[in-house]
Amino acid sequence: MKFIRYGESGAEKPGLVDSANRIRDLSAVVDDIDGNSLSPDSLARLRALEPESLPLVDGSPRLGSCIAKPGKFVAIGLNYSDHAAEAGLPIPAEPVVFYKTDTCICGANDAVIQPRGSTRLDWEVEIAIVIGSKAQYLDEAAAAQAIAGYCIVNDVSEREFQIDRGGSQWSKGKGCDTFGPTGPWLVTADAVDDVQNLGMWLDVNGKRMQTGNTRNMIFGCAYLVSYLSQFMTLMPGDIVTTGTPPGVALGYDDPPWLKPGDVMTLGIDGLGEQRQEVVAWPGT
Repeated sequence: MKFIRYGESGAEKPGLVDSANRIRDLSAVVDDIDGNSLSPDSLARLRALEPESLPLVDGSPRLGSCIAKPGKFVAIGLNYSDHAAEAGLPIPAEPVVFYKTDTCICGANDAVIQPRGSTRLDWEVEIAIVIGSKAQYLDEAAAAQAIAGYCIVNDVSEREFQIDRGGSQWSKGKGCDTFGPTGPWLVTADAVDDVQNLGMWLDVNGKRMQTGNTRNMIFGCAYLVSYLSQFMTLMPGDIVTTGTPPGVALGYDDPPWLKPGDVMTLGIDGLGEQRQEVVAWPGT
């Protein structure tokens, strides 16, 4: 199944994408696409629906984040060996964990706002895990069963905030408003044949900058959920974004940092595509 949230910002409705890629309204079935609707029991009820029985949504509404605000937005850094190499950093022995803010989450095609004082704005196409069952001290097999589905996240980053001003924690450069475009779809885990073999890409102004595949992850999706569950309880609706392949601006000798007017397009096999235009912070 493919879930979406559609409508104006702050007033999104839950939806289902049918086999003809049409939006079907789920408002009469669930309140939102969140932890409550992503539990195993809820997903079983949703799978039993006939999509054609749901109201058809006309036109092309704005798509919000495919998951309502999570309790936690956990991120993994340096999880592709070739990206670690371009960043000049060693392959980590354990996953590098940091956090993005819930206020950074926006729709897949919403504008990305360059924050005040930003001079080194960068892009990162990533596959994200959405949790469906409570994950606490799970082994890898049980962790795989706790995953409700997957979606795309653009882990937008301000490298000066992250590196020069971040100290030992990256979150200052990762959590600014609009730094987490999420979606367009949440694709349930059973609809993804092999999450560790999905092609991924990102273009800036039509030029291919990132090309990768989830098979090049250092730590796979189920392992990451198991690992994190040893240190924190993951709850239904939580997001774990899992790192990016090479090709970010930071890796260039003369980095092509994003600026207002630039357009990012990105996608992952089976999970859809995103498009964001960079705009200046209002009044700057």
